[in-house]
Amino acid sequence: MSDLTVPATRAHGVRRRLSAALFRHPGLKLVLMLGPTLGWLVVVYLIALALLLATSFWRLNVLTSQIEHVWNLANYQTLVRDSVYRTIVLRTVGMATAVTLADLLLAVPIGYYMGRIASRRMRAALTLAVLLPLWSNYLVRMFSWKIMTAGNGPLESLLSAIGIDATLAFSNWAVWLTFCYLWLPFAILPVYAAFERVPGSLLEASSDLGAHGWVTFRRVIVPLVLPGLAAASIFTFSLTLGDYITPITVGNGYFIGNAIYIYVGTANNLPLAAAFALVPIVVMAIYLSIARRLGAFEAL
Repeated sequence: MSDLTVPATRAHGVRRRLSAALFRHPGLKLVLMLGPTLGWLVVVYLIALALLLATSFWRLNVLTSQIEHVWNLANYQTLVRDSVYRTIVLRTVGMATAVTLADLLLAVPIGYYMGRIASRRMRAALTLAVLLPLWSNYLVRMFSWKIMTAGNGPLESLLSAIGIDATLAFSNWAVWLTFCYLWLPFAILPVYAAFERVPGSLLEASSDLGAHGWVTFRRVIVPLVLPGLAAASIFTFSLTLGDYITPITVGNGYFIGNAIYIYVGTANNLPLAAAFALVPIVVMAIYLSIARRLGAFEAL
């Protein structure tokens, strides 16, 4: 046996013993596989979230502009009592809801056609068309809609041509239209996947039992695609809830994100900013609990 063969044999033996040990202890294998990822998640996300929660209970000394580690509920009392913050929260949640409903109304017929009617070639073309806007930068797409909704811009000219005198520039309507365009692909893809997974045998069975098209759609298809609709709503709702660039660029109203940055961040009031940042987290926790009951996580 040569000198090179001995180290190779030893390395092979070590690998075999290690493989056998992992086979006998699947828990150890799971820890080695997920340990680094879970450790990174705990350090970067959970610890940061815990620090954010702790900061929200501290207070800012107005005279010295220093954060005092004094535990109190003053920041949350400010958010509840001040009507400005309540208005911002209601505006943000209302916009997220409106964008979600609009995108779902657009995604359902498109997803139904892609998943149940379109040919394979047409389905590939439509999928490419849906994904194509995502290849461009987020800011490019946002500024394109800023131009579209500008004063005397294309949309205002179109509305004037059909007899509607409306101003879209720097309005909530402009923000709504921009959000609907930005997040529509994230709504179409889960809905399309949900329609594609509907078994054709169930539709044939419904037809054989005498159900008309609308009855089949309402009592067979809708319950099956409901998890996909809930999954799509998670994307549109959460993305709208956390965005802070579009509202201040296309519109003129403050949402939670840019309010934290402008009202609180520039004033260096980190405790109040931390308390306000927990509002969308609580809203999304409630929303995800509802979506989970609808089976949204199974469709992701």
